[in-house]
Amino acid sequence: MADQPEISEQITTDSVVEQAAGKVFPAEDDSLVAPPPIRTDRSAYRLFGRQKTVHETFGGGKPADIFLWRSKKHSAAFLGGSTLLWILFEILGYHLLTLVCYILIFAIVSLFSWSNATVFLNKRPPHIPDVQLPEEPFIEVVSALRAVINRLLKELRGIASGRDFKKFLQVIGSLWVLSIVGSFFNFLTLAYALSVLFFTVPAVYEKYDDKIDGFAEKGVSEIKRRYAVLDAKYLRKIPRVPLDKKSE
Repeated sequence: MADQPEISEQITTDSVVEQAAGKVFPAEDDSLVAPPPIRTDRSAYRLFGRQKTVHETFGGGKPADIFLWRSKKHSAAFLGGSTLLWILFEILGYHLLTLVCYILIFAIVSLFSWSNATVFLNKRPPHIPDVQLPEEPFIEVVSALRAVINRLLKELRGIASGRDFKKFLQVIGSLWVLSIVGSFFNFLTLAYALSVLFFTVPAVYEKYDDKIDGFAEKGVSEIKRRYAVLDAKYLRKIPRVPLDKKSE
């Protein structure tokens, strides 16, 4: 009986220690465990093997903002202006020099008549603003086009050197399709169609890039599979001159 107080005191001490440990180190409960963070796979397939965002691919800055409709007023102005020019030249049949001369004649005659009429009407002459085109947007557009053209020339140089037969077939096929499309449309209509594509396709791709990349990955896998069959059956049987003989 003398041992009972010691046993009860030991039990009480153990329970106090367990309660303290429970407050400092709470028991793990499956319902309270935070879910693992969502893993973002950065090595996922990207169309054309791009490593940058769509905005960075277009060179960033104002030209990319215009193409991707981040500056909606400028984008609408460019697309609306190209549409108006296409209607005037292609549908209504105006010529560029004739249209420019008509616009200048109308503007100069209107301002000249208004300026002289204010003298007789005792009114203030019209304020003709001093219009100067800013240099910065033109430099950015030319710089973006320069980067695209240099990348294209680099790709064409690699293809012409005979290093990548697969890319050679792709380029020849694309040019052949483009030649067929060009036989149905004149240059102005084709240029307008390309401008519409530039103002629509990149913006749509930037918005739905994950879904489009998924479909593209399936399509590229199917093309690679068919190309492997074509290569195994026909292309590998084509005799090729060794590089040593080429150099000689």
